[in-house]
Amino acid sequence: MQGKIIPDVVQRLTIARVTIDDNVLTAAKMMSDAHIAALIVVDNDDKLIGIITERDLTQRVLAAGLDGQATKVGDVMTANPDTLAPDDSARDALELMQTRGYRHLPVAEDGKCVSIVSIRDLYASVKEALEKDIKETEAFVFGDRYGA
Repeated sequence: MQGKIIPDVVQRLTIARVTIDDNVLTAAKMMSDAHIAALIVVDNDDKLIGIITERDLTQRVLAAGLDGQATKVGDVMTANPDTLAPDDSARDALELMQTRGYRHLPVAEDGKCVSIVSIRDLYASVKEALEKDIKETEAFVFGDRYGA
């Protein structure tokens, strides 16, 4: 699992985004409609300033009894989130996510979000690397006889 975040784990994407002034109900509907679990929060220059996740909505809005229409994204988001660079390794990303308990991390370049990596993306990358290693080991051990 020595690959880089981009392009080995995720691709550059236009990431769904909200601003601090959007209400959390709008954010929740965006996540639901797109079948995603996190949105980036940007300023007027499209610079990354935060992230809001399903966990934030559950713990900071629903469990706190807040009104989704009256509560602004800026009130419950995680400001100045940790980020990854496109050239960071998948191993470093997985370690950071495990250490800090993250499920999603923005991938930023020059202050702008160019992708987002999830723990699921990293697990898929690890699985693929392990399967490749197993095939190579089996080919080495069994030679031409393997697979016949």
